[in-house]
Amino acid sequence: MSMLKPYKITLAILATLLITSSCAVRKSNQEPSFPSFAYEGHRGARGLYPENSIGAMKVAMDIPVVTTLEMDCHITKDKKVVVYHDDYLNPKFVTYADGSELKGTDNKGLVYNYTYDQLQQFDLGLKGNVDFPHQQKVSTKINLLADLIEESEKYAPTKGKKMFYNIETKSSDKKDNIAHPEPKEFSDLLLQVVFDKGIDKRTVIQSFDKRTIQYINKQYPSIRTSFLIDAKNTKTPDELVEELGFKPFIISPNYKLVTKEFVNAAHRLGVKVIPWTVNKKEEIDALKALKVDGIISDYPNLF
Repeated sequence: MSMLKPYKITLAILATLLITSSCAVRKSNQEPSFPSFAYEGHRGARGLYPENSIGAMKVAMDIPVVTTLEMDCHITKDKKVVVYHDDYLNPKFVTYADGSELKGTDNKGLVYNYTYDQLQQFDLGLKGNVDFPHQQKVSTKINLLADLIEESEKYAPTKGKKMFYNIETKSSDKKDNIAHPEPKEFSDLLLQVVFDKGIDKRTVIQSFDKRTIQYINKQYPSIRTSFLIDAKNTKTPDELVEELGFKPFIISPNYKLVTKEFVNAAHRLGVKVIPWTVNKKEEIDALKALKVDGIISDYPNLF
């Protein structure tokens, strides 16, 4: 019997090691929890690099404190999800690929009227953006959401990160089937990409269009949502939740609306407050003092 004791001890040690190893693997494969404070690069890092591009996302990820990539999406004529803000080709910064100015129907042409391949004839970065003088002037294409996520997922680990994504559906009830599909189709197309790329547990879908997030809350309850609020809002968090018919994960107001009372009211409901778009260091600091849950900025280098 005494000869079997070391064998039994060895088996016990091996069993313990296997259990410990298994737990470690499971832990390493778990998605990170939502950031205790979300530092979000607006359109990647619009103040520093052409907006909503793979390059802008990489610039944001280069900043150690940044947790989240914020971006906007539209749908093309051939039902592809692209990362772009305006519903039209904005001549303020969009040119042809050779840098020449837009003309004819391309000048303010609706993104929804072009296929993804047709959109590749345009450039977002050669002209620069007069509103953002520090933005690099570099040739930049309109990206598919799938490609942007894929490249971001490859790049983030080189910075020791696993990014969260804050993706906006650019829609309104006045432009259904004119500048974009109706909320159901828009949301389904976008979330198909999110699920295909395996980032659903690290994604928030935000929108000014309450129909979008109402649909997502009902049909995709595992997806976090954020209700975007513009500067004209006069409603309290309680009234906004009542308007929606459910509690979003986040209320995201124009930063000028944020007061201590607004933050406290949202927190009493169990809703986070992440204001947009805050581009001055002193304003960022003031909002943090009000206990907001994150900041969205064109200049994530100010965080």
